Amino acid sequence: MAKKSKQETPPTMKNVEQTLTTTEQFLENHYKELITALAVVVGIIGIVWIGRIYLEKRNTEAQSQIFQAERYLEMDSLNLALYGDGNYLGFIDIASDYKFTRSGNLAKYGAGICFLHLGQYEEAIEYLEDYSTKDKVMGSLAIGAIGDAYVEMGDTEAGADKYLEAADLAGNSFNSPLYLMKAGELYELEGNYNEALRLYEMISDKYPASTEGNSIDKYIARVKLLMN
Repeated sequence: MAKKSKQETPPTMKNVEQTLTTTEQFLENHYKELITALAVVVGIIGIVWIGRIYLEKRNTEAQSQIFQAERYLEMDSLNLALYGDGNYLGFIDIASDYKFTRSGNLAKYGAGICFLHLGQYEEAIEYLEDYSTKDKVMGSLAIGAIGDAYVEMGDTEAGADKYLEAADLAGNSFNSPLYLMKAGELYELEGNYNEALRLYEMISDKYPASTEGNSIDKYIARVKLLMN
């Protein structure tokens, strides 16, 4: 009886072996480049991690400073809130010294509000526009305050635009009707009764239970009378 021929390696195993050989050759040929790329990735991750730790530490420091500035703002001690009292920094220095931190960003909002109340409207707009937040309520308050500054400067068109932007961003039954009402009153004063009526009716339809909604009927009646 003839002996069986030696069993050949299955095609699948040959493919695997060839793939492994090709991979080994690639690693040998590009060893330095791969190590360099890996080192760069690890370095970037390390820098990001260290940066986060550093910013968290800086933010904690800023929080201890901004607390007193916020208290001064609540007390209407606006200059102390802005410039500090010698022991604690004011909003301006916090915003400048603690850039890229949450508290440093919040200090821009505080500074803007202080300047708005002090009648320094251009400075208020500068700080409020530099303030950024993903929170819709705080964002709408900042935009609305910019609108207030424009109105005080006599630019009612820009003020109305900011009020509408704030109302749209807020999307709630407190801020939205408030800013719709402010914009409506500006349009009414400017004689744009159609636009004023549209905003008043929007308050009536969407926010009837709000403070503005409770008294909106008289505004609607008044502007209709003015239109006639």
